[in-house]
Amino acid sequence: MNLTDISIKRPSLIIVMFSVFTLLGVIGFMNLSYELMPDFNQPVVVIRTIYPGAEPEEVESSVSKKIEDALSNLEGVDFVVTKSMPNASVLIVNLKYGTDLDKTMQDAQRFIDNIRKDLPADIQSPVMSKVSPNDLPMMSVSVTSNLNGADFYQQLKEDILPQIQQIKGVAEITVLGAEEREIQVLVDQDKLRYYKVSMQQVVEAINRSGLDIPAGKVESDHTSNSVRYIGKFSSIEDIQNVMVSMPVPGSPVYVKDVAVVEDHVADQTSYSRYNGQAGIGLLIKKQGDANAVDVSSAIRDKFKEIELQNTSADMHFIIADDSTDNTIAAVNSVVEDLILAVILVSVVMLLFLRSFRNSLIVLIAIPTSLWVKKNVQPQWTAEWRLVFLLCLLRWLMW
Repeated sequence: MNLTDISIKRPSLIIVMFSVFTLLGVIGFMNLSYELMPDFNQPVVVIRTIYPGAEPEEVESSVSKKIEDALSNLEGVDFVVTKSMPNASVLIVNLKYGTDLDKTMQDAQRFIDNIRKDLPADIQSPVMSKVSPNDLPMMSVSVTSNLNGADFYQQLKEDILPQIQQIKGVAEITVLGAEEREIQVLVDQDKLRYYKVSMQQVVEAINRSGLDIPAGKVESDHTSNSVRYIGKFSSIEDIQNVMVSMPVPGSPVYVKDVAVVEDHVADQTSYSRYNGQAGIGLLIKKQGDANAVDVSSAIRDKFKEIELQNTSADMHFIIADDSTDNTIAAVNSVVEDLILAVILVSVVMLLFLRSFRNSLIVLIAIPTSLWVKKNVQPQWTAEWRLVFLLCLLRWLMW
């Protein structure tokens, strides 16, 4: 019994089979991600180590050279490029193609952990990452407001960014051009000499006083209460009244005696402008397996919601670049080319086979087999009205 006999004698079986295939196809398509570039990882590992306040020569001798020596026994290494810069060390480890990248990163992390005690105590933990297109920001945004710089950044940091980070698919947000609040202690060298106090004493006194320290617990027959020493500063006056030393009994020296404490803005290390207008820049990265188009749409909706919540601050989100625009344009271009190909095939069949029926079948069957996801909005709505009419005609023919 061949397939034709089964289809004629047991039509319900064929209907169920095609229904299952159709359902699986629709589910599979709905779970597809829209990406402009395929997800691939180059065999490159980047190791970044921050060493605050260090010069390139010190970074090279104390950090870069030691990490480079530790990775000398790493398997699959082709060559290593080392860059020692002020405050940072960057090692670019190029691996041979075919090397297991995840295993190599684990081995490299183990080698670095073994020499961690030989590295300077002031460095931050080395950060290891692999090169991938997903590491590039999918969206660049400029945020503007009528608030002053420090208050604007504080609101952005405490209120706005957590809302964006909660969006499904958002991995990381990098902030550029922010004016961050900073409490500055401006020490007078002449007063230090007058009171015979060193700069180190001032620094240690402030660091020692601005802490919340657990002090045990107090227990009774019926209760048990924790005791905590609250020492964090809540105002500039708290810093000014920190005692630095007592060179003469009964005559303590306070911070206000040797320094001026002011509420300032930290030195900016980056600037963000869009069409000459200053603002705070946001570079948004998505998770590796997230649908870029869905994430972009959710972010845009969240921006509109935040703007409505902060109308008094005149807050606006200006999208300077969105990689999904090119992705959607590429998808639309592919579907447009498919429709053009269908039309050309039907015309060729009509001219050479002289069969209007076959030409009509091609013209109707192929477009109705295409499914365009609802969040990809084509720019050529007239063509899709034609496709809808063709779908309706095909349904009527059945």
